[in-house]
Amino acid sequence: MAKRIEVLVVDDSAYMRKVVSNMLQSDEEIFVVDTARDGLDALEKIKKWKPDVVTLDVEMPRMDGLTALQKIMVECPTPVVMLSSLTQEGSETTIKALTLGAVDFVPKPSGAISLDIARVKEELIRKIKVCAKASLKNIRALQMIAPIPKKEAAAVAAKPLAGKTPSKVVVIGSSTGGPNALQQVVPKLPADLPAAVLIVQHMPPGFTKSLADRLNDISGITVKEASAGDTLQTGVALLAPGGYHMNLVSSTVIGLNQNPPVHSVRPAVDVTMESVVNYYGPNVVGVVLTGMGYDGSGGASAIKRAGGKVIAQNEDTCVVYGMPRVVVEMGKADKVLPITEIADEIVKML
Repeated sequence: MAKRIEVLVVDDSAYMRKVVSNMLQSDEEIFVVDTARDGLDALEKIKKWKPDVVTLDVEMPRMDGLTALQKIMVECPTPVVMLSSLTQEGSETTIKALTLGAVDFVPKPSGAISLDIARVKEELIRKIKVCAKASLKNIRALQMIAPIPKKEAAAVAAKPLAGKTPSKVVVIGSSTGGPNALQQVVPKLPADLPAAVLIVQHMPPGFTKSLADRLNDISGITVKEASAGDTLQTGVALLAPGGYHMNLVSSTVIGLNQNPPVHSVRPAVDVTMESVVNYYGPNVVGVVLTGMGYDGSGGASAIKRAGGKVIAQNEDTCVVYGMPRVVVEMGKADKVLPITEIADEIVKML
């Protein structure tokens, strides 16, 4: 039998440590090597056990999750999955944790509904397995890139709400490692970008608005979570809300739906890319960033068939080289680039 994935579970609640440990140990490929009650305890036990993955709660005494995460990344780098509360504050903290180097996150089980527990368990086990394969070297390299500073509040408020009706559309798709990757692409797009932008990041409901707000705060273009009926505009990026596929219902109007997941995800990159190609044909630039699986490959194929362009993130800068790998191996990528060069290439292709 292959070596099991060794996990350290960190939570200040003894009940949650037990719940999470039981969830993980129900899978024969995972072994919970120990538990820790706070950040300080976690640091000691990471150094002792050298686990493959750490699950980390945010709210803890003595040393909270964000502080612990920063110390883990410096003192004993290990892939981390955050357990995040489904509150506005919790979602903002989660986006910050992903920026600080967490590989992924799972919404905390409410504990009240067995269905909720079952859903969280399936998602947690899947993400632990992805995290165990994540490239720590690339996570740390991303940390070394100078962070994009927040714009002055006045500058964010002064951004134009409406651009022109676009003749070209950029569709960006990402999964594991995506929130950090997007922060290296979207802020580098010029405010007068002559195209509309649609972003699909695999994320559960309740978290995408915080990601859109974060991107908007550091970008020249306007970024917002998409709503049904929004219109495509140049210099405006719309981010698919968690739990909804995003498509076009006309050449300029956004539709959202809860049709079945595609590639086990909703929103799916393929749904958006294929929909946009129907209206914009060769005037589409598709971008496939870091992530597990093969979502985006169908969309990239549709873009290439229509005469559009496709960029894939290279292996050396991906946290998980899955989605871009499939696009590259299918021969559908016009360019394969490090994350720091993708924004410039998007502009050149328009």
